[in-house]
Amino acid sequence: MINPTDITGLILAGGRGSRMGGVDKGLQNFNGMPLALHTLTRLQMGGGVGSIMLNANRNLAAYESFGVSVWPDVLADYAGPLAGFLTGLERCETPYLVTVPCDTPLLPLDLVPRLAQALEDQDADIAMVGAPEWGKDGQMTLRAQPVFCLMRVDLMESLVEFTQGGGRKIDAWTALHKTVVVPFDLPGDDPRAFCNANTLAELHELESQ
Repeated sequence: MINPTDITGLILAGGRGSRMGGVDKGLQNFNGMPLALHTLTRLQMGGGVGSIMLNANRNLAAYESFGVSVWPDVLADYAGPLAGFLTGLERCETPYLVTVPCDTPLLPLDLVPRLAQALEDQDADIAMVGAPEWGKDGQMTLRAQPVFCLMRVDLMESLVEFTQGGGRKIDAWTALHKTVVVPFDLPGDDPRAFCNANTLAELHELESQ
């Protein structure tokens, strides 16, 4: 089993928050605490990582008050989650990096151990979440959620090459590597665990539940 001390956690809070009216999503309150701080706390409680850092492009002092290192994108113009991935890989001092977005305050406490077990079992380069989702036909399906991603740090060279070539889509990059999708639909798994709040309305709805 991969030792937690060999895994660094990265919270992705570098987006524009455009669907929230341009506010800094990670600093929006959820049950009286900033979203990103909920995510940080869940990662700490899970015990699957040795250290945690945060990727943000504004309000850096506010994020630093959480007690973690904060790094802005190494790519310009809010280039998306892969810019956060690249920032994390460049700063990571462990063999593995796990990424989580800042707007999922209910993420599973056993997230990292389950991703790590699958990565090791399948000898994969990347392990990502498969989250349950209701389809339009009323059936539950699993949807890959690549922003919840455990990867080997030696993928950095590949990601540099991909982004320098103009690539910005996570799926297109992960498809270049051996990837395992880890289902989080077991009995006892919270179906809301990967619900993300893209709008203030969604945030308030999630809070009311």
